[in-house]
Amino acid sequence: MINQDDEFLGVDKNSGFALRVIILSIPAGLIFLILGLCDILSTPLAALSYICILFFNTVFLMPISTELQQIKKYILSLSSGASEEKELSNLTEKETRDLTAAINSMHKFWVAKTGTLENRTLSDAAVLDTLPDPLMMINQSYNVIGANLAARRLFETDLNGKDIKNFIQDTKFNTTLSKVLNNESKQEELNLCLSTQKEKPKFYVRISTIPWFAKGEIVAVISFYDLHKALQLEQMQQDFVANASHELRTPLSIISGFIETLQTTAKDDEKARDKFLHIMQEQTSYMSALIENLLSLSKIELSINTPPEDKVNINGIIREIKSALEIKLKEHHLELSTRFARLPHIIADEHQITQVLQNLMDNAVKYASDNSVISVITAKINEIPKNRYYEVAEGETVEISISNSGVTISKEDLNRLTERFYRLQEHKNKNIKGTGLGLSIASQIIKRHRGNLIITSENGLTTFKIYLPLKL
Repeated sequence: MINQDDEFLGVDKNSGFALRVIILSIPAGLIFLILGLCDILSTPLAALSYICILFFNTVFLMPISTELQQIKKYILSLSSGASEEKELSNLTEKETRDLTAAINSMHKFWVAKTGTLENRTLSDAAVLDTLPDPLMMINQSYNVIGANLAARRLFETDLNGKDIKNFIQDTKFNTTLSKVLNNESKQEELNLCLSTQKEKPKFYVRISTIPWFAKGEIVAVISFYDLHKALQLEQMQQDFVANASHELRTPLSIISGFIETLQTTAKDDEKARDKFLHIMQEQTSYMSALIENLLSLSKIELSINTPPEDKVNINGIIREIKSALEIKLKEHHLELSTRFARLPHIIADEHQITQVLQNLMDNAVKYASDNSVISVITAKINEIPKNRYYEVAEGETVEISISNSGVTISKEDLNRLTERFYRLQEHKNKNIKGTGLGLSIASQIIKRHRGNLIITSENGLTTFKIYLPLKL
């Protein structure tokens, strides 16, 4: 910026204004000098005339010089990052006003252009951050120019400006990347295990060059796809098929064996026939329940991304289930204690929520010690506890706590209770019937509602806490 101490009458002392006035006045000065030498004008009159010329030239050039000096200061202020425009409305010369208007117009254009580019850059960065798979952009020097949120989380560091070889020290990867950066290939793919990770997850990596018409420092894009999740899902599907086949094969084998026995050795044995038919009926009922649960689980998984729309009265559903369990409670000499908070209706799938509560309350009766008390408590709390596998809903939530006394479940078993077909060995030893799918179904329903299920077991008291948001 120009210092005011270096100005005189609004004109920069170093601008050459005085020199320009003198140069402009030289022709008139020469004329008066000749007139003086030829005695046409007296010397004092010639000198006075020259001084008048100097004065008039100064007066004539001063306004435009002053205004040009103001425009200069204005341009310097814009170049230093000034955000507010000065209109310089006190300008008197048409040329300087036109020049100022052109400068203001150009400034507004570039401010708008810069704002658009900044917004687009932020928007592009936000879009990249929403992508679930890690993605990085590389320049010709192997430095990371940009990385999305998934990539930053994967490597647990800020990647911008860093050499990619410093955090991916894999010979095959670096050789493949060099091949792409050296224009030997447009796209390369490989499988990569990241040795920097504790679990060493396996990734499918794609390295692609940027199209020729794209301008900028970025020359290649590296995307990572987590194969561990896909392999885990494939293993789960294989285990599911194997478990379902096993669970169906056992009762089918029993029924087939009894049918063969009834057709041969026990054909005329009425006592054996009645016994075998009873067992066959039990096995048939088990298979029917298993198939029904499998179909229910499949239906829930199909609707996992469809938000429910029913208005559900949680306390009302629990009262209905309690009434339906009265006979079972009497058979096992159990008491079902309920304590209800005043709850608003929640937005949920009424049929599925009933299925969850029916399953968990029925389990509490099935696995509780005789002559004990089962408690069901409802409350409204501020938020749902976080789940490490999926994102839960925000805001106020309903908490439903179902507790029963029985065996203490180990921590290892607690972590596996919601697995398909998983059952406690103690329950198998006591010959307690079940398909091992109930808690898996309940878990999937709660996940669809973006809620949470927390199971604890201490000193023989097992508690299932269900969290369901008031609104999704």
